[in-house]
Amino acid sequence: MADPQEYRWPCDACGAQLRFAPGQTELVCDHCGHVQKLPGPDARSLAEARTEHDLMRALRDDLPGAAMQEVRTVTCTNCGAQIEFQGADHATECPFCASPVVVDTGSHRQIKPQAVVPFQLNERAAREAMVRWMGNLWFAPNSLMEYARKGRAMNGVYVPYWTFDAETDSRYSGQRGDYYYETRTVTVRENGRSVQRQERVRKTRWHSVSGRVSRDFDDVLILGSTGVPQAMADRLDPWDLGALVPYAPDYLAGFSAEGYTVPLAQAHDTARDRMSGVIVQDVRRDIGGDEQRVDGVDTDWRAETFKHILLPVWLAAYKYNGKSYRFLVNGQTGEVQGERPWSAWKIAFALVLAALVAGIGAWLYQKYK
Repeated sequence: MADPQEYRWPCDACGAQLRFAPGQTELVCDHCGHVQKLPGPDARSLAEARTEHDLMRALRDDLPGAAMQEVRTVTCTNCGAQIEFQGADHATECPFCASPVVVDTGSHRQIKPQAVVPFQLNERAAREAMVRWMGNLWFAPNSLMEYARKGRAMNGVYVPYWTFDAETDSRYSGQRGDYYYETRTVTVRENGRSVQRQERVRKTRWHSVSGRVSRDFDDVLILGSTGVPQAMADRLDPWDLGALVPYAPDYLAGFSAEGYTVPLAQAHDTARDRMSGVIVQDVRRDIGGDEQRVDGVDTDWRAETFKHILLPVWLAAYKYNGKSYRFLVNGQTGEVQGERPWSAWKIAFALVLAALVAGIGAWLYQKYK
C-alpha cells in the first residue's frame, strides 16, 4: 500500500505555513502577510467535479484508481470521528468533542473527495454568529458565554458528505377517500328540555386505486460523518451545492478534514429511505381526493450515481460538568446549531421567582377583591 501524500504550503516570502483564506481564492501567511493566489478552476475541471460516479460499480469496490486515495487519519476514541491530518500535524485535539488525539502511523484507502465547497466565513465571523446564537439561550450557565467571549479558537473542519442521484419509476396501489355529508336528526338538551335538531355529518367514501409516478432525484445529501450529530447536521441546511469546486488540497490548508465514517452502502440505504418518502408523497398527490391510503409501492431504481464531497463547518467543543457540548456553524451561510447545557441554579432561581410572583399575586387578589 502506497504511503499517503503529505501536503505542505510554505510561504514564498518567509517559509512559514500558508492557510486558505475563507471567501477568497488565495493562501495567506499569518506570519508575514504574504498572499499567494490560487488558480481558478477551468470549465473542464468544474464539469469533472460535478460528474457522478457509478454507484453499482463503487459498491463492488470497482472504482478506478484515480477515484481512490490513501489518507493519514486517526479515530477519536471518545466520539468516533475520523480526523484527517494535513501537513506535519501529528497531535491535536478532536474538533468534535475536544478530546486529545494523536495520529497513528497507518493510513486508510478511501474514496477520494470529488468536490468541495470552500469556507466562505472566517473564524471571526463564525464566532460572532455563535455568540449571537448563544445569547438567545435561556438558563445556560454563565461559563458558556464566558467560553464564547474568551476567544478560544474554533476549528474549521471539512465534513464529508455523499450525494446521490437516481431515476425512479414507481407502481402503487391504494385507496382514495372522498368526503360526503349526510343530514341526521339528533336529540339534545337545551334549557332543561329535550329538543331535536338537524346536523350535517361528514363521512368518507373509499375506493381502490392504482397508478404510476416517476421522479428523478438530484444531489440527495447524506452526512458521511459520525462525529457530527445527524439532527444538528440536518439543521445546518440548506447548502448551496452550486458553489462546489474541484477538490484540491489547497482548500484544506490551515483546516482539518474528517474522513467519512459512514460507508457508501450505508449512506445509500439512507438516501433510498429519503427518496422513498418523497415518492410516497408523490403517490398521495397522484391518488388525490380528500384522504389517501397507500397500500404498496414498488419502485424501479435506475441510473444511480453518487459523489463524495466536503462541506465547511466551524466547530467549537465546550465541556461542562464533565460532558462535552458541540456547536456548529455552517462555514458557507453562518447557520448555527448546538447542544446546550442547562444551569440548575438558574432554573431553580426562575422557579422560586415564579412562585414568589404567583404568591404576591394571590395575596393582592385576596386583599383587594
